[in-house]
Amino acid sequence: MMEKIEILEVSKRKLLGDGLGSCSVEELKQIERQLERSVTKIRSRKAQVYQEQIQKLKETVNSHHEEMALVAENEELREKCGNIALQACNKQKENLQERESSPSSEVETELVIGLPETRVKRFITQG
Repeated sequence: MMEKIEILEVSKRKLLGDGLGSCSVEELKQIERQLERSVTKIRSRKAQVYQEQIQKLKETVNSHHEEMALVAENEELREKCGNIALQACNKQKENLQERESSPSSEVETELVIGLPETRVKRFITQG
């Protein structure tokens, strides 16, 4: 077990650039290939992380645009509702003024039991 730990520590030091003086050309080439593979994986992961961040930012921007569009639509609807309510209020005022200004018509309020002809005859004889 201790031997494996020692081998891993030596390998780690070599990958970090320490203790390379005793390495052969073949070992140096192997370390170089290992480092190139590591750098390639690191660059790939970095590109993936950047792509994910860009996607999140695009979603945030799209969400913001949608929110702004909804805010504008809400404002427009509020204006329309306000105008409709104002028009309804004005119409009610006009109707009230018309009722107040129109001459009141006389309506027969007397209760008469019987056929309509007798009621008409009775109204004529009273008038």
